[in-house]
Amino acid sequence: MTVTPKISINEGNLVVHGKTILTRVPDNVILTPGTGVGLVGGAFIGATASNSKSLHVLPVGTLEGLRFMCLFRFKLWWMTQRMGTCGKDIPLETQFLIVESKGATVEGEPDDAPTIYTVFLPLLEGQFRAVLQGNEKNELEICLESGDTAVETDHGLYLVYMHAGTNPFEVITQAVKAIEKHMQTFNHREKKRLPSFIDWFGWCTWDAFYTDVTAEGVEEGLKSLSKGGTPPRFLIIDDGWQQIGNEAKESSNCVVQEGAQFANRLTGIKENAKFQKTKNGEPTEQVPGLKVVVDDAKQHHNVKNVYVWHALAGYWGGVKPAAAGMEHYDTALAYPVQSPGVIGNQPDVVMDSLSIHGLGLVHPKKVFNFYNELHSYLASCGVDGVKVDVQNIIETLGAGHGGRVALTRAYYQALEASISRNFPDNGCIACMCHNTDSIYSAKQTALVRASDDFYPRDPASHTIHISSVAYNSVFLGEFMQPDWDMFHSLHPAAEYHAAARAIGGCPIYVSDKPGNHNFELLKKLVLPDGSVLRARLPGRPTRDCLFVDPARDGTSLLKIWNVNECSGVVGVFNCQGAGWCKIVKKTRIHDASPGTLTGSVCATDVDTISQVAGPNWNGEVVVYAQRSGELVRLPKGASLPVTLKVLEYEVFHFCPIKEITSSIAFAPIGLLDMFNSSAAMDQFDVQLASDKQTALFDGEVTSELTNALTEDRSPAAAITLKVRGCGRFGAYSSQRPLKCTVGGSRTNFNYDSDIGLLILNLPIPSEEMYRWEIEIQV
Repeated sequence: MTVTPKISINEGNLVVHGKTILTRVPDNVILTPGTGVGLVGGAFIGATASNSKSLHVLPVGTLEGLRFMCLFRFKLWWMTQRMGTCGKDIPLETQFLIVESKGATVEGEPDDAPTIYTVFLPLLEGQFRAVLQGNEKNELEICLESGDTAVETDHGLYLVYMHAGTNPFEVITQAVKAIEKHMQTFNHREKKRLPSFIDWFGWCTWDAFYTDVTAEGVEEGLKSLSKGGTPPRFLIIDDGWQQIGNEAKESSNCVVQEGAQFANRLTGIKENAKFQKTKNGEPTEQVPGLKVVVDDAKQHHNVKNVYVWHALAGYWGGVKPAAAGMEHYDTALAYPVQSPGVIGNQPDVVMDSLSIHGLGLVHPKKVFNFYNELHSYLASCGVDGVKVDVQNIIETLGAGHGGRVALTRAYYQALEASISRNFPDNGCIACMCHNTDSIYSAKQTALVRASDDFYPRDPASHTIHISSVAYNSVFLGEFMQPDWDMFHSLHPAAEYHAAARAIGGCPIYVSDKPGNHNFELLKKLVLPDGSVLRARLPGRPTRDCLFVDPARDGTSLLKIWNVNECSGVVGVFNCQGAGWCKIVKKTRIHDASPGTLTGSVCATDVDTISQVAGPNWNGEVVVYAQRSGELVRLPKGASLPVTLKVLEYEVFHFCPIKEITSSIAFAPIGLLDMFNSSAAMDQFDVQLASDKQTALFDGEVTSELTNALTEDRSPAAAITLKVRGCGRFGAYSSQRPLKCTVGGSRTNFNYDSDIGLLILNLPIPSEEMYRWEIEIQV
């Protein structure tokens, strides 16, 4: 018996599941089928070269006439998305590529062949890193480099991994899990421990104070948010707390933003003078100033977790060589050398500075000692974790250290070992780290910033921020839980940003200046105990959005899907008008007045809705539109229209309907006034009066509202719900309920028979994370 591989090269064509993806594949390209569990369905692309070099550009075939979405680094630190149909549309530094193949493309394939999605993942092999790019001949190329001219090769067998199937999200997950087994250098997100702060509201000092943050400013910010009824339970003290010095040389050729920040180097592991807070008004040497700040946050403001910022190299400019008390780190000045692909995209002011002034690089054999001493000091002050920033700088410093992959992995292994030793809650947020050197070296880091920053004063940044975090999460979300960044609650785009964070599955935190808050907005995100209603998965674009461009095409809305315990959620955003421009090499507004757009949503936009609904679900849902407050019962296969202006949004909750009896249908919704309403639902059980047993949800759901039953009848069933939070709780019921209780006490309710909406009020619980038990008799 001959098994035909699903991925093969036939007569110069790369064929996947019977569909031609690449033509004119060169003879030096080698295809190696995957072997072993999880790898059988995939294949590796490799290639040979005529001579050994530290950098190769290797064409692997021509891509034409197929829609794709790719993620590329538009600058050293960050990725964003690009869509296209041919090889020349693929940018430099592409780290993820998914190609759509519709219809039959190979002779003998059936006409009704399903759409196939093929994922290309450029990998790390030995001391080399592969990345994808296109050229003007529509060829897909592999750029292979070591980052050290002394490290050369003339071939690679496992440079790109390919995997294909009919569900794009499943294909991506399968592909990443396959290379996890192959590489054995990283772990999938599902195996990692999420830090506990992720389910609590937070405040970060960055956009409130930038590097001017002080101990007094931290106190002021916590007090200000708590006073308004949205108490932060986690705090990030961002850049500005460390001991640093600037030895930058004067140069007219170097423009350095915010003074000489990027040439500054770390001069000590403790806090600077701004954080030498006194205790009870008296100076103290016994208690470190940082500990006083952390203790005050936890004891007086009920903050649960405090994180502080540091760069992967210590500070932007690294560690000062031979600084007092830091001599044993063997720090030496190093001068960054960027990859040609990065230089070909967007220049960076950080690199402009460091290429002239150099960076103080802790020797890779001493970097664990550096991290461990820094982190153990922080832990002794009560700090729970770190935001580790400026990570990709390490890839530029590989010369003399075996190359970029070796140096990055040495740093990452040391970092994760120190975090494991000093922060038992896996306290780490990875930031400015969108290179595969880092991603494929992260065995335990569980949180990753998903895109370039929230820029409060840059009007071009807001729509592309939302689209970038969603598309980047398609890839990054396989490795870590994406963090969609802080935002300002008092800002023209605040509601737009807030709605996205609510469904992103990400931490929810702001960087408001003290006194500058929109508490009405924040209370749609934050419960009175400081917890948040977080969705369960990384938020990602819906399948029908994967290959359109909702930032630039002028016609498409962005839809982002996620799931809660008992429902699915789809956020719809008009993101048109701005994006990264390859001509001016920066993010810019390309349409100053984008039009109003109309699209549609349906239950199957939530890719895993059937898993949430459970067995025997017939596809019918009620849809709650959170912004408009509308409730609609939607038959299987039906869709709802949505019309939005730029910077507008709507959040749709798809709640599967359960049949209780032939005439009673029910679906819990959640807290109607919260952005992520349905995340309040934790549990949903039905006990039929006929058998006093918890019912399984099966059978047909009635499609008409029936009011034949009267209130003096005996109940047909008791519905038990577990719900977190307080305020207006809503559910759909095709019958008016006979009785509702909350926490065992009977409660009043409103019922709108026209739409089947049941509303009752939940009081503010006295316990944190409390789940109300609601019983509804129908």
